Amino acid sequence: MSEQQTALRQPAEEFFERARTRLVLEVPPALTDPQAKGARGDLDLNPAMWEQAGVSATRPAAVLVPVVDRREPTVLFTLRTKELNSHAGQVAFPGGKIDPEDESPVAAALREAKEEIGLPPTLIEPLGYLDLYLTFSGFRILPTVARVKPDFALKLNPREVVETFEVPLAFLMTPENQQRRSREWKGIQREYYAIPFGDRYIWGITAGIVRNLYDRVYR
Repeated sequence: MSEQQTALRQPAEEFFERARTRLVLEVPPALTDPQAKGARGDLDLNPAMWEQAGVSATRPAAVLVPVVDRREPTVLFTLRTKELNSHAGQVAFPGGKIDPEDESPVAAALREAKEEIGLPPTLIEPLGYLDLYLTFSGFRILPTVARVKPDFALKLNPREVVETFEVPLAFLMTPENQQRRSREWKGIQREYYAIPFGDRYIWGITAGIVRNLYDRVYR
């Protein structure tokens, strides 16, 4: 049995301990400095396409990757409304651009989670950042992995979120469920990750962040 399979068969605490060991809450310079190294993201699967598309990711943003502390841990996702200007109707993590008044990317992620789905910061324990994720839509996203107490009662912002749902962490962390697909984007054929789960379709940025979670915690 592989190390990954052994870890996933342990209680939820096993995952959280691994995350604490492998992740830190140190903000990478590349969040605000495009010349700094250490970023990954949509360009991982298509490094040549990044330059061909003429994309410049310049807008710092933060998302929360909420791992719910259940007996079998789950990850909490949102389904965005179709009226939003960016990534409308897609599965996402709570999050958005980092405002000047936000003390840190963690603070921005917690604020957005409260505004979007009513998740109280008192139930959230930030564990560490994943790699900075650059997107073809122009964002420089810093994901915060967090342990979330399960006794929450969410209140969704109907202007931003249609619904929320949870997916077992073990399912998401199984490489066979992390599919590589391709599609045409502005005349360019680009690849991306997709994780179908029942009638849910997790893809693009969100699936890429899930893949990064697997890489950082289990590889």
